[in-house]
Amino acid sequence: MNVLSIDIGGSAVKGAPVDTRTGKLLAERYRIETPDKVSPQRLGEIIAEIAKHFRWRGRIGAGFPGVAQGPMIRTSANLHKKFIDCDLVEVIEKATKCRVRVINDADAAGVAEMRFGAGRGEKGAVLLLTLGTGIGSALFWRGVLQPNTELGHLPIRGKSAEKFVAASARKQRDLSWKEWGTQLGNYVRVLEKLLWPELIIVGGGVSDKHHKFFKYMKTRARLVPAEFFNDAGIVGAALAGTGKI
Repeated sequence: MNVLSIDIGGSAVKGAPVDTRTGKLLAERYRIETPDKVSPQRLGEIIAEIAKHFRWRGRIGAGFPGVAQGPMIRTSANLHKKFIDCDLVEVIEKATKCRVRVINDADAAGVAEMRFGAGRGEKGAVLLLTLGTGIGSALFWRGVLQPNTELGHLPIRGKSAEKFVAASARKQRDLSWKEWGTQLGNYVRVLEKLLWPELIIVGGGVSDKHHKFFKYMKTRARLVPAEFFNDAGIVGAALAGTGKI
């Protein structure tokens, strides 16, 4: 089944059709910048524009950076607060006239990596972290997703961890790769004490630069970059769009 996948981020919305049998993108991603925090209605319009770009009439899967329970969004740390308790499926279906499924964006990335990528065949505890505007997290046990593990909001000095160790925080705080990698490693070791993962997968836009900071993280678990790099969320949202996740 081919599904139009939508990756909703803090600075842009991206979309591409995906072959869910192989995880391959069937066209180049189409990206629309969102410099301001868009409302749910505006997001629906943006996704409709992406669907129109691909002349899409089939299923749509969307990854959202917040807790997603069925069609409902429960948290929105980095996007408009009107998304909280919003029926995002209804919003997108009304705008596109297509059948829609939504999933937490880090869960989507994790599903892709477990199905096709770095977590393929892993039977123990696997933790995936997506590093971008914030920190997304997904946890798997014996290949089964434990949904909506929002570990990026664990408190550090009274604020969410992502304010200090997300990829965006490195630039905002003007940290070197060594400084940031060391602080990120300290945060990840806290997660290791809580969850005891055997494998940690790092995704998000910064994952293709993993050679610059992995050496400073000093984790107990095996640490690997996402094989899909920043496309993991797109692939996983497409899998969610099939209705089988």
